[in-house]
Amino acid sequence: MTRAEAIRRHGRLVEEIRKHDYAYYVEAKPLISDAEYDALYDELRDLERRYPDLVTPDSPTQRVGGAPLPGFSPVAHRVPMQSLDNTYSVAELFAFVDRVERTLAKETPSYVVEPKIDGVSISVVYRKGAFVQGATRGDGQTGDDITANLRTIRALPLRLALRHPPELLEVRGEAYLPTKVFEDLNKDREARGEPLFANPRNATAGSLKQLDPRIVAHRPLSVIFYGTGDPKGIGCESQDRWLRFLAEAGLPSPSRYWLCRDKEDLAGAIAALDDFRKGLPYATDGAVVKVNEWRFYGLLGSTAKAPRWAIAYKYGAERARTRLLRVVFQVGRTGVVTPVAEMEPVFLAGSTVSRATLHNFDEVRRKGIKIGDWIEIEKAGEVIPAVVEVDRSARTGEEKEIVPPEQCPACATPLRWDGIFLRCPNPQCPGRLKGLIRHFARRNAMDIEGLGESLVNQLVDGGLIRDVADLYHLTLTNLLPLERMGEKSAANLLSAIEGSKSRGLARLLFGLGILHVGETAAEALASHFGTIDRLWNASPEEVERIPSVGPIIGQSVTDYFRDAFNRQRVDRLRQAGVSMKAKRLPGERRILQGKTFVITGTLSKPREEIAERIRESGGKITESVSRKTSFLVLGSEPGSKLKQARRLGVPEISENELERLLEGGTNDDKTS
Repeated sequence: MTRAEAIRRHGRLVEEIRKHDYAYYVEAKPLISDAEYDALYDELRDLERRYPDLVTPDSPTQRVGGAPLPGFSPVAHRVPMQSLDNTYSVAELFAFVDRVERTLAKETPSYVVEPKIDGVSISVVYRKGAFVQGATRGDGQTGDDITANLRTIRALPLRLALRHPPELLEVRGEAYLPTKVFEDLNKDREARGEPLFANPRNATAGSLKQLDPRIVAHRPLSVIFYGTGDPKGIGCESQDRWLRFLAEAGLPSPSRYWLCRDKEDLAGAIAALDDFRKGLPYATDGAVVKVNEWRFYGLLGSTAKAPRWAIAYKYGAERARTRLLRVVFQVGRTGVVTPVAEMEPVFLAGSTVSRATLHNFDEVRRKGIKIGDWIEIEKAGEVIPAVVEVDRSARTGEEKEIVPPEQCPACATPLRWDGIFLRCPNPQCPGRLKGLIRHFARRNAMDIEGLGESLVNQLVDGGLIRDVADLYHLTLTNLLPLERMGEKSAANLLSAIEGSKSRGLARLLFGLGILHVGETAAEALASHFGTIDRLWNASPEEVERIPSVGPIIGQSVTDYFRDAFNRQRVDRLRQAGVSMKAKRLPGERRILQGKTFVITGTLSKPREEIAERIRESGGKITESVSRKTSFLVLGSEPGSKLKQARRLGVPEISENELERLLEGGTNDDKTS
């Protein structure tokens, strides 16, 4: 093949692969088989290896993630990326229409209704038709440069399908994780013993904040666009025309939207979208209503937060109706027995569910739930749905009461009532042990990656583990016969268990699952006592005098260490080499001593990991902003805490600024 032939063939292959990428990832209508696609891709890759100068930034081969980034660079938005005001009622939506039409006086606008995608807001820039930059919304004024991560998304065209593209084009939309991909990702994380993502939006945000694009490339994100930054020079006069332009440019855009003339049209469109969105491959939580004509946007203006020409109509949490077939009882790490509903499978919020939590027996009585009832279940952003309502009118008289068990379903020990909770008092109960091991291995406890539910069940049911301390006596010989356990997986698990020995006293105390002791209390106890021996011998009064502890936790901690079984567990952990000392001794001055932090938005690392570093450096983490808050740590897509912090004058710091504080730097400009 001559060089001239190689150039022609390269051009044809690039266009052919782009066409198939759009058909597969955007239209979901593949034109060729996977094998045929792979053959085209391999031919292009081989051709570029022979002629490296033919490689361009928009070649399909350049989607594979490159080397990890040192950090995210800031990107200033030319036009602020605002959020939208929300409403949950048609009456408030109509009031929005009235305000628009009063402002426009004699003008008569039309409206566009689009699906509100529950993803992560992004801005993408094309220069002369080529993708050059992608950014998060951030605080609306400045976002993070995530170009390398967005480049790995197959649905995002690296070159626009326009013969004469504009010199510069900014498009705005959402990155999202398709519902089916989200379910598969959570199954994979569960098998590896990693914490599950609560919803697709969290998974997307966490993926885009990865510094290693190769990780992002293995999470098949997608994108959808609906907006622009600066509409000048584009040649569109309306949102309706803009959405058609996006499709012409080969950019993913809403597969359906509604053009409305009046309130009646809007009400009909919102109802139609509520049915239509159930078949979409991504999560939605409402409708976006926009004035269609762009010429009115300047007249309508905006507030500091949101435009006055658009509003988000939020649907209520999605519900489904199904029949309660039976109730099973699960034992948690603290011995609490939870009733779980097993139902006729029903499709809800993008997935088929057959189990739902009933929380506790007091809740069962309050709602009057019976076996055989027709029930309403709701999945409001969580992994496990809940039963929210009973249809008593559908009862036949054959329904059965849900009777609390008298014996533990896992060990047959007689159960005891503790307020509204039914508990198993047996510390050696296999059900409690399974829950404790999963808790002990959590990232913010002893951080043992690989201990998923399936593996924990095998270890306990097979008699390999009778207490959490037995984890430190596992060997390759024990692990290799287990299901889905190869030599590499077993070696990685043993390495993670070995690494957990040095986590320190605070994380050990949290990992032990002492009743009422959360992360904050565990850190306070470790900081005050320094060693587990001093805590072991402390009186309830000594413990409860510690700030953020109090009498309930104080009594629980001393009760725990008075129990012979628990003391034996701690001794066995000590003998296995687990550290029983705080990372810093009592009285030792720490970098963030006396500082209180609140975290909002999405960060580059899991929130609990960053919170743990703050606590280890002497800082305190709280959930709400007050005048006592020292700093608000600001990630991308911040929530309402940002507004509260600005109202109270609380200093805001970025993740990079927090890193400087943790390394012993200062933030004098933030505190002056």
